[in-house]
Amino acid sequence: MLDVPWTLRALRQALANGTVTPAELAEAALSRANRNAGRNTFLWQDPQWTRAEAARAQVMPRGEGGPFGDGRAALWGVPVAVKDCFDLAGSPTTCGTHFYRDLNGTAARDSWLVEQLRAAGAVIVGKTHLHALAYGITGENPEYGDCVQPGVPSDRSMSPGRKPRDAGALTGGSSSGSSASAQEGSAIAAIGTDTGGSIRVPAALCGLAGYRATLGRGDWRGGAHLAASFDTMGWLFRDLRDAPLLAAPFTPAQSLAPPRFTRFAFVAESFLHDCEPEVVESFRSTIGAMRALGLEAQPIDPGWWAEALTIFAPLQASEAATLHAAHMSDANFLQQEPSIRDRLKWGASLTLGEIADLRRRHVDFIERMDDLFAAHQLILLPCAPVARLAAGADHSQTRSRLLRYTAPFSLAGVPTVAIPCAHGGMQLAAARQQDEPLLALAAHIGEESPIADGRML
Repeated sequence: MLDVPWTLRALRQALANGTVTPAELAEAALSRANRNAGRNTFLWQDPQWTRAEAARAQVMPRGEGGPFGDGRAALWGVPVAVKDCFDLAGSPTTCGTHFYRDLNGTAARDSWLVEQLRAAGAVIVGKTHLHALAYGITGENPEYGDCVQPGVPSDRSMSPGRKPRDAGALTGGSSSGSSASAQEGSAIAAIGTDTGGSIRVPAALCGLAGYRATLGRGDWRGGAHLAASFDTMGWLFRDLRDAPLLAAPFTPAQSLAPPRFTRFAFVAESFLHDCEPEVVESFRSTIGAMRALGLEAQPIDPGWWAEALTIFAPLQASEAATLHAAHMSDANFLQQEPSIRDRLKWGASLTLGEIADLRRRHVDFIERMDDLFAAHQLILLPCAPVARLAAGADHSQTRSRLLRYTAPFSLAGVPTVAIPCAHGGMQLAAARQQDEPLLALAAHIGEESPIADGRML
């Protein structure tokens, strides 16, 4: 195995130095794919295609400058994975269902996002598992199998303080295979999407870092929406210090001048009444770490967030139902997913008046969130109240429990990073379009974190 930490910064420096090649990294990534019990991290792979991509990256001309001094992009030569709701020419786009796999057939062209990755020289290893339609938060999928975490690695591959992998636990969703690929080392980083927590929750459950971009960043051409009012793109990755290197695909040509963060708010512990004690302890530790960086901290008690789920869930259901309306009457559509079918039927049943009222409430909620960010700059709370979802357990109530933590930031459309902790993970959000300074702060937190070290594989 390669004697280099399996993190973007370390491997990209090794590529720049000529210590390793894109082909060697691609082979290492392919050899680690589908290590979980279901062998379903990826729903599509073609090793020969990936090898050809590595060869294509290898001949991209070297230059000067750039983040690693070789004139190439930060993602040049590194293996990445893409959630299977984005088109990649020559492969199917399943959206986590056999129905759309068969209906869509083989994609004729790359999605915008895949175009950006390939132009940067990233080497795509495959397309990853997801909860059907990206409409779920557990990673369960009766058609492609539930996505569980890879098994515990050798001692050499574990960093001090790193959350062990748990082969009896779900990855979370909907970016389930993307989180599994980052865990097992079949990708340095993996593209996910986050509508109601689909990056943040898997990151927290799998001991990973995560980044969801500001709503509206990136282009969804060739990508399958779930609910366009909330759908965001982003990454799951191993090392929080890599965060700034992952901003590029979603950074607009002209971004705002970065602010200097001096303060943050954290939710009062009364909000955490259903949180596992170990997650609360991680929350307290993260507050302490941020204070140690010189940031002023103030508790907030956002009791009004209680209405977030009552706004988010029906609007999401309505938009999803509109997208899939043409197939709702097909007996083969989501035949094994009654809970998702029920949510779609609920969304389709909402009247125009009900939707208009929800839109008004959404606007009011955004305005109140804007006021919070203006006052406090940053807001911190756990990504989820739990650190583990047992595979095979009854998770019929899990969705609403987790969305209580994630829906406020989803409604606000704000950029958020997931900070991995010994138990669970924390989400730190900034105002819209403050992605780059937020990622820079995340890297600074990672420098001080005992779990920031990359794992050797």
